[in-house]
Amino acid sequence: MKKLFLLAEIALMSLNVNAQEKEDKGLEGVWWAAGQVSFSSSKTGDAKTTSNMILPIVGTFISPSVTVAAGVGVISGKTDTGSAITSETSTIVIKPLVRKYWNISGGLFFFGQAALPVTFGKDKVADSKSSSFALEVSPGFDYIVNKWLTVETSFSIFNVGSTTFTPDSGDKTTTFGFNANPMNSVGDRQLGNLQVGVKFLF
Repeated sequence: MKKLFLLAEIALMSLNVNAQEKEDKGLEGVWWAAGQVSFSSSKTGDAKTTSNMILPIVGTFISPSVTVAAGVGVISGKTDTGSAITSETSTIVIKPLVRKYWNISGGLFFFGQAALPVTFGKDKVADSKSSSFALEVSPGFDYIVNKWLTVETSFSIFNVGSTTFTPDSGDKTTTFGFNANPMNSVGDRQLGNLQVGVKFLF
């Protein structure tokens, strides 16, 4: 009888340990998908400018509070004056990123994100190429709605990067930019690049 109780106690301890390990792992091993889709168009008289972007992002949690991800997409743009097309661009975007999460309460989390977007573009009309790389740091909030959906918002507080334009003939031009101010200006005091979206877990 004592042996039976001992076996039952060992079994219960094993179940408790397994349950605790599962709880400690949290979202570890969970995959998620998100992304950005945008379209804009402006017209003045006969002149028209359009811009499109599709950037799907897929990631996975490598620990209960850290996730890594990568996005690959395309940005395209076109400028038509009505009598001629002055610009027609196509740009490939590669965006690896990493996030660290801190739980605030229940399903609400604060996160810090660092991303390294790289682009390679071409203008068919100007017959030129462009490339860029940058470092972006963005904090945000993520709320887990259920086991397959979260709602998040984030904004940029720091970005630094370089862009190079290479024409078919002539000298190439390289520009460097740095911004560590999360506000657009002293006048409007708006947060930089505020984004709101959803993330699907699977």
